[in-house]
Amino acid sequence: MKSARENMDIVAAYQQVGTYRGAAAMCGTTHKTVKRIIERAEAGGKTPDRMPRGRNYDLVAELVADRVGATKGRISAKRLLPAAKAAGYQGSARNFRRLVAEAKRTWRRDNHRGRRPAVWTPGEVLAIDWGSTGSLHVFCAVLAWSRFRFVRFAGNERSETTLAMLAECFEELGGVPKVVLADRMGCLKGGVVANKVVPTAEYVRFATHYGFRPDWCEAADPESKQWVSHCTSSGRFGVLCCCPGGDGSGGVGHSRRVHALPAGVVGRRSLSLRPCARAGGFLPGGG
Repeated sequence: MKSARENMDIVAAYQQVGTYRGAAAMCGTTHKTVKRIIERAEAGGKTPDRMPRGRNYDLVAELVADRVGATKGRISAKRLLPAAKAAGYQGSARNFRRLVAEAKRTWRRDNHRGRRPAVWTPGEVLAIDWGSTGSLHVFCAVLAWSRFRFVRFAGNERSETTLAMLAECFEELGGVPKVVLADRMGCLKGGVVANKVVPTAEYVRFATHYGFRPDWCEAADPESKQWVSHCTSSGRFGVLCCCPGGDGSGGVGHSRRVHALPAGVVGRRSLSLRPCARAGGFLPGGG
């Protein structure tokens, strides 16, 4: 780091001889240092901005960005290198991997789906799921907003059993939520078309009778599937751990457990649910 006096001496020496090397020889420094000091002096005492240097992969940078975007950031540099060489790239494979890695980081930053926080309203969503240990099956339903849990045991996970559990759950709640969210359980799923679940005819009649909308978790979407599993697992596995008949030896059809909430929360929950239709108008399995 040169002092202000040394910088003035270098500038004066350069003005006398007119060359970087001549001024460097007079001041006992290098010509590169002289050049930096002269450029800084000509810029008004500020360090001049460096000119960006070109890279050997600038020619194919747009090609790489297009391929990365078309494959949603999944293409590898090894697969992309032949196309880059055909487009004129002459650098090394290692340098090309740096370009592809940077293009992938840019794509993921601009196309991140982000976190979708669930904002529930009272009486809107009821999440349902099955759990099992051995021959014992546990049905759990959880109201998304109040976390009111309804748990029942059963000997199977057939459609008529699931619908009977839902009907009993509605009776226990004293109303019907707007949406029943299921984890694509096979007993209620008639098929999948364009990644959309088609419910069975029996489930459609059941939903029409009670006045709710069937909904399903998205395939390969941890944010929706894990939320349903997390909400229902606390009720399912908590009951299984303390259940004396956890091996399915007895009491399957009569065991029951309901987790209640404080009166204030229950009151708000009951006001938000629609009135429950009578179960006599619909018999699961019979139409």
